[in-house]
Amino acid sequence: MSSFDKNEATNPLDEDAPGQPISVPDSGDTGESGKLKMIVQLVKKCLGVKDIAAMRLSLPASLLEPIPNLEYWHYLDRPDLFAAINDSDDPFERMLATLRFTFSKDLKFVKGKVCKPYNSVLGEHFRSHWDVIPVTYPSDPNAPPIQHLYITPPAPEPVQSSSYFFSSGAASTPNVTHPSLSENASVKSGKSGFSGLSFMSRGYSTTGRTTPSTSPELGETNPEAGASSLSLANDRASGAADLLEADGPADKPRVRIAYLTEQVSHHPPVSAYHAVCPSRHLELMGIDQISAKVSGTTLRVMPGSFNKGIFVRITGGAGAGEQYHITHPVASVNGLLRGSFYVAVGDSTIITCTGGADGQKLRAIIEYKEESWLGKAHFALEGVIHTYDPEESVHEEWTRVKHVPKERVLAVFDGSWRGRVRWKRVDAPDSEYATLIDVSTLAVIPKAVRPLEKQLPNESRKLWENVTTRLVKKEYSDATKHKLAIEQKQRDDAAERKRKGVPFVPRYFENDISTGIPKLTEEGRKALEEELAEKPEYQLEEEATPTSRTPSSGAD
Repeated sequence: MSSFDKNEATNPLDEDAPGQPISVPDSGDTGESGKLKMIVQLVKKCLGVKDIAAMRLSLPASLLEPIPNLEYWHYLDRPDLFAAINDSDDPFERMLATLRFTFSKDLKFVKGKVCKPYNSVLGEHFRSHWDVIPVTYPSDPNAPPIQHLYITPPAPEPVQSSSYFFSSGAASTPNVTHPSLSENASVKSGKSGFSGLSFMSRGYSTTGRTTPSTSPELGETNPEAGASSLSLANDRASGAADLLEADGPADKPRVRIAYLTEQVSHHPPVSAYHAVCPSRHLELMGIDQISAKVSGTTLRVMPGSFNKGIFVRITGGAGAGEQYHITHPVASVNGLLRGSFYVAVGDSTIITCTGGADGQKLRAIIEYKEESWLGKAHFALEGVIHTYDPEESVHEEWTRVKHVPKERVLAVFDGSWRGRVRWKRVDAPDSEYATLIDVSTLAVIPKAVRPLEKQLPNESRKLWENVTTRLVKKEYSDATKHKLAIEQKQRDDAAERKRKGVPFVPRYFENDISTGIPKLTEEGRKALEEELAEKPEYQLEEEATPTSRTPSSGAD
């Protein structure tokens, strides 16, 4: 019996959404005030709905961002930090690297605005890759790794925007030198190909074979360019900050990471994903499903029942056999009725290392602090890295920092998930606090996507091509017509399957998703191999050599 069958009683994965669809009529006013009025109408209709994500939600195209959900929603905003997880031969350093990846995986929500991409349709899939310059390490063993792509100067503390979109606060970023860059780092001005936040405000993915040096303007009529026009900063911030790119040898080998995701259920929406980085012996996989509910002026977002978290698997090198399980926290979008949207994070994220060498294992807790009802949001967090005995289960009850016995704690950290996080070993003085990561200095690294002529009909950019083209041209009425046509075809296909008694079968992933770790089908493995084989513009590394930066942590 598949996981779909097992969960049918409590979370049916049927192809017909429960109840009547929630819809908002297009007001015809595409300005911010018109959009806000439609959003207020939508919020009112969603009050009392147990799970918005499980409902049919029909929105005018003018409220959508011109990007498919499968392209938008992923955890590789900084693939260079993902590729660095297995760099060290020390397990404590690998946990630090996993923490850095965890803090960077949702960078789009730090540097970007709250937006609504297209709803994925059943069987839709998306694939891409990144070719990134690997991080390097400074002489200070406690300092963070040096990153060489898409780095911005440190930003001031974020502020809530009074506009329809969420502002990153980067508009007032001073032009200062990044502390972790070498003296040879170059500053690319806003007028150059690397136009800093100007670039990021116009798109974060490309249609070429590799990361581009230019990006399309928002008014671009090329549908492929439009598909990558996700705004990650307000246009008012465009060109106000510089992008720093560290200079290095032109022939420095890059690391390739390939990514594949497929929509395996429509109601409720569920997708499976898998990423691979062969040269660093890394895999990333999981099931995406959210549960959402409106409460007052807040949209509360939690993992759905099939979403067990993110799984990072090390298949070779020093960490061979290890698996890191990263749970999702609870998030909320605040200020719905005021139009001043901002994201807050609550609860905890738990990172648990299993497998690998025998003995004690490492576990980390990231505890997000509750925001006060009064004053500005601080986005604060604290956390610990501690040991645990894999033969016992008592550690499963440790979900807050205060739950962990002091004798188990190896390191502590604190800071802001929208800025700097610092850390130190538990027995070190406060003067030895060092930066773990500063996400205010990072920008989303663009992905490389095959051109439309090479894509299959149900591949995200190809599928939504007509909608994207019209949205980029601001032809909202035509965009809505094409969007409705895609949605109607999905309903017709579902009705035909029901008439024939034929269930939907995913193409790239196996049906059973009960563990939260999806399994690739033969076609899924082939698709990833094809993505890995895409012709590179840079020399790619074959295999990295692990390095040790600090003494043993004491975890056996």
